[in-house]
Amino acid sequence: MLLVRSAARHVNVQTMNLHDFKASLAAGTDKALSFVLPDGTVIPPHFHITEAGHVIRNFVDCGGKRRTLETCLLQAWVAGDTSHRLTAGKLAAIFDHARDLLPDDDLPVEIEYEALHISQFPVTAATVTEDSIKFQLGLKHTDCLAKEKCTPDSCCEPEESCSTSACC
Repeated sequence: MLLVRSAARHVNVQTMNLHDFKASLAAGTDKALSFVLPDGTVIPPHFHITEAGHVIRNFVDCGGKRRTLETCLLQAWVAGDTSHRLTAGKLAAIFDHARDLLPDDDLPVEIEYEALHISQFPVTAATVTEDSIKFQLGLKHTDCLAKEKCTPDSCCEPEESCSTSACC
């Protein structure tokens, strides 16, 4: 689930947290890594992790409530060096370098990857085999966080315009 530190409602997406992600890496430092996109395709095995960061998103929802969303975001980039392979141990070392940036291990982990468009995918599961660790990526969805205040029925009364409403 996405970590929302303001006790905000959010779409339930089962997202692996940083603790579980790092525990999967610890299952074997020499194991190959793969990331499986929601459509079943795999990010090419010669990917690089070019960024590991703590992303904080402060925003106001359409009902006027201030919210904060925090994630650990890893950027995967595919270069032309097809012999490059990132192992679990090398990715664990990246986390060691970023430990002062990541406030706690409860942060949900997401992968940012560009195919046709730059997209962010929550890491939903890990499968550890004898020679590899496969991370399954899920989809993020938009949602109205103020449905009690902002639905088609409550937003605009027939006699008022949506431009005068507090939401939408």
